[in-house]
Amino acid sequence: MKPVVADGLVKRFGSKEVLRGVSFEVEGSEIFGIIGPNGAGKTTTLRILATILKPDSGDARILGYSVRDEPDMVRRNIAYLPEDAGVYRHLTGREFLGFMAGVYGRGADCVRRGAEIAGLGSALDNPMGSYSKGMKRRILLASILMVEPRVAILDEPTSGLDVRHAVHIRKEIRRAVKEIGASAIISSHNMLEVEYLCDRVAFMNDGRIIEV
Repeated sequence: MKPVVADGLVKRFGSKEVLRGVSFEVEGSEIFGIIGPNGAGKTTTLRILATILKPDSGDARILGYSVRDEPDMVRRNIAYLPEDAGVYRHLTGREFLGFMAGVYGRGADCVRRGAEIAGLGSALDNPMGSYSKGMKRRILLASILMVEPRVAILDEPTSGLDVRHAVHIRKEIRRAVKEIGASAIISSHNMLEVEYLCDRVAFMNDGRIIEV
């Protein structure tokens, strides 16, 4: 069984058809990239896979579970990082990792793993309101990867970051996914990023997969 199978996904917002029959498959322990211009449908596709949106037609299965009919089972097996994810400004980075570990029913070992992935050193004990954008993105990524999801869904994980933070995040995604044997789907408009990170890449434009 393939971890992720998208089959003919269609999504409309009003009269605009944003996805036009999107289909692809992701193999086990694979990092699969979706690349395309802004407005191509990348984020909408990932939101459907993460059960944030429902497709108007078609379906996707995560580890055999339908995003349409079994969203709760899908959510138990994925971790999703939106492009616009925010942080709790008054929590320290360590407190945030502890909170997220609790959400997933994990303990201190999970928090230690998250701290290692974030790589923020003593700043982990500072309020996240004092963090730069790159530091916030690193702690958010750590909160996703530390729970060792079977499928990680990452929307523009390095968007807007400087080179130092972007390089750290790319290395941690590749290392963590390969170590835990998970599958990951990553959207990006950065060709260099997907070339470094991904085992296969789908090119998307105007709501369609053009080529894999």
